[in-house]
Amino acid sequence: MAAESDGTRVAPRCPRYSLRDGLWVVAALLVFFSDGASDLWLAADYLQRHRLNCFWPTVLLVLLPSLLTQSLSFSWAVTDRGSSPAAARPCCRLCAWCVQGSIHLLQLGQVWRYLRALYLGLQSRWHSEQQSRHFYWRMMFESADISMLRLLETFLKSAPQLVLQLCIMVQQGHVEPLQGLSATASLLSLAWMIASYQKVLRDSRDDKMPMSYKGAVVQILWHLFTIAARALAFSLFASVFHLYFGIFIVTHWCLMTFWIIQGETDFCMSRWEEIIYNMVLGIIYIFCWFNVREGRTRCRMTTYYIIVLSENAVLTALWYYYRPDYMLSDFYALLIVCSVLCSFALGVFFMLIYYSLLHPNGPMFGPSSSSCVFTEGHETSRVPELEVTESLPRTLPRTTEQERDMVPGDRDSCVPVFQVRSSVPPTPVTRVPRAQGPVIRIDLPRKKYPAWDAHFIDRRLRKTILALEYTSPATPRVQYRTLGTSQEVMEYETTV
Repeated sequence: MAAESDGTRVAPRCPRYSLRDGLWVVAALLVFFSDGASDLWLAADYLQRHRLNCFWPTVLLVLLPSLLTQSLSFSWAVTDRGSSPAAARPCCRLCAWCVQGSIHLLQLGQVWRYLRALYLGLQSRWHSEQQSRHFYWRMMFESADISMLRLLETFLKSAPQLVLQLCIMVQQGHVEPLQGLSATASLLSLAWMIASYQKVLRDSRDDKMPMSYKGAVVQILWHLFTIAARALAFSLFASVFHLYFGIFIVTHWCLMTFWIIQGETDFCMSRWEEIIYNMVLGIIYIFCWFNVREGRTRCRMTTYYIIVLSENAVLTALWYYYRPDYMLSDFYALLIVCSVLCSFALGVFFMLIYYSLLHPNGPMFGPSSSSCVFTEGHETSRVPELEVTESLPRTLPRTTEQERDMVPGDRDSCVPVFQVRSSVPPTPVTRVPRAQGPVIRIDLPRKKYPAWDAHFIDRRLRKTILALEYTSPATPRVQYRTLGTSQEVMEYETTV
């Protein structure tokens, strides 16, 4: 949301669902199906050839993450469905349970969500402007759920599956077509979901510049090559040092989790939930960079990639010198080592291209840039500090101790009863017209870093918004308190 030079507020941008958005969802469905189908096909091939030592790890890495994400998706669907007025009737509730249960038992919960997001996006194009916004933000809610579920599934399924199949290929000394297909699909799924997560994350916020599809494609290439180098280094080391590889993974995960915790992230509603969430993020840090904190990220990203480059070099060198003679000749072994280094270099190259040319906020590596990832762009510096109204419903953030110490409460911020008025007339403040439709006022400052934090942990506000979706023709708006604005604190009313 931006403002004109005279201080008056400009209406928020009206997003529109485009053909490219629909094609992006269709492509995401194809990536999802190719990843799962290739893994199952490979597992069936292992079983047919009685290679049970390869069959069981392959099939377990498909089923267990899928069962976990389907259970989480089902719980979200039941919770969201229970917030609608129609679900108050027992027959409707039972019918919703049966339909959703059948879909998720067939492991098609994410497919149903993709199709629903595509349907809501198309509906936003076929209705009037008011209803168009209504359907568009419902589509963004669905996209947020899909991105969270797919991100969790890819790092629990695709990442270890990629390392497993590469390890098997290195040990047997050649690449079978199905193994190559499965590894390629897993790698593409990982790179796609990280880029898709970042894109939906920015598109869902009016105070962030949206990411272009060119930027998303370059992000895919960035993560594709860096994760490929990482997974190949893991598989090489694991093919020779089985026990030490497990020790290395656990040590790296503990160090990354501790690093994330020391960064004082603010994702969850309690400290223990925060630690558990940081432990999950530590799994992602085993394979790739993932920003989790607002502010300057150049030093943190550089430190991470220096650590990863050093680890990749050490793991690959140890494999090269201690590999069995029968495994590969020196020429092919040296070729694999060069592949690891070249793949990592290509990934860093595409990362520099993204931040130099395609970042939504403009070039991030110039002398005047103050931060790299997820910083407020130039459009947010012009937002008036009196009142902030968001077009997309948000979840309730947790206030940190620092914010509680700095932000006055309702009693402390009230104007004294007896006060000497200044002889200088106050500067008139442009009032913002009340938004049409329901407005949810939250007497807490909005967190700067947009990570769908409480959307993933606490869905109480989401249930309220979805209930209002059924009773109001307009999209509900969420209004956060602005830090240091006592006049605004005085005007807050009782929320929904």
